[in-house]
Amino acid sequence: MTTLDTAFCLEALDEALGEGVTEIFNSEQGSQFTSEEFTHRLTVSNIRISMDGGGRAHDNIFVEGLWRSVKHEEVYPAQYMDMIDARSGLARYFPFYNHERRHQSLGRKTPAEVYARQG
Repeated sequence: MTTLDTAFCLEALDEALGEGVTEIFNSEQGSQFTSEEFTHRLTVSNIRISMDGGGRAHDNIFVEGLWRSVKHEEVYPAQYMDMIDARSGLARYFPFYNHERRHQSLGRKTPAEVYARQG
């Protein structure tokens, strides 16, 4: 079963924090993101929490743009047959998106070039 429960989101957050830390984490107000465990993980990493207002897609326009790209460049063209196929396709797409795809909004650089962890 695939769900967006708190454990799944904590696992994804831990993986992301292993790559680097951001100043602000923006999400919707779902229970997985408002849980004490999730918000605590952010605050101990000195990450400010920002949550969108209900029905306000423009509050997080950058993530909305990401999902538009994911859908139009990967999900819709791929026409996945099942969750295994979807996971495999997305596992290939996100490294491409972050390390190879040049973004107009980032001055034709990749997100990895702009947001790479400073050593």
